[in-house]
This record gives sequence, C-alpha cells and structure tokens, in this order.
Amino acid sequence: MATFILMTKLAPEVACDVKHREAIGRKWKKAIAEKCPEVRFISHYALLGPYDFLDIYEAPSEEVATKVSMITRSQGAVTAESWTAIEYGRFLELMDDLC
Repeated sequence: MATFILMTKLAPEVACDVKHREAIGRKWKKAIAEKCPEVRFISHYALLGPYDFLDIYEAPSEEVATKVSMITRSQGAVTAESWTAIEYGRFLELMDDLC
C-alpha cells in the first residue's frame, strides 16, 4: 500500500458549523469506508493555516487516493489534495540508486 497525505480546506459554511463538526466528520469517514474500504487512515490532524485538516492514509493506488479526494470535496471541502508520501528511509534508498 502507498502512503498519501490528504490536505483539506473546508468551505466556510462547513468550517463555521462547529456544533455539527463531529457529525460531519463521521459522515465523511463513513463515505470513505463505504466507497473505498481498502483505505486505512493512520493519522488525522486539525491545522491552523491555509488548510484545515491533514490526514495520513494508505491506499492501494493513485486512483483510490483520487476517490478519497473527490469524496472529501463532495462532503464540504473547497479543496482536497492527496499527495504521495515516501518514507524517508525509502527516499534515501531511491537517491542512492540514482548516484
């Protein structure tokens, strides 16, 4: 499984709905579980900055990661970007192969 980072910025009307934030998050997670059951979430962080949330997750392919981003957008995100992440030790191995 590949590791991905999901960077999410919520729409203002969703971000401001503090009372229902937990329910909105559960609905989002349920949609991912139903449509992408092979995805495994590792970590979930709330952020102070240009993005509202950062999630680290594993998925079998870029296509599944694309689904995660699109489901996230359909659940009230203005932006949802899934970035490929390579473990640092593996990154060093890849660099060794180049030099």
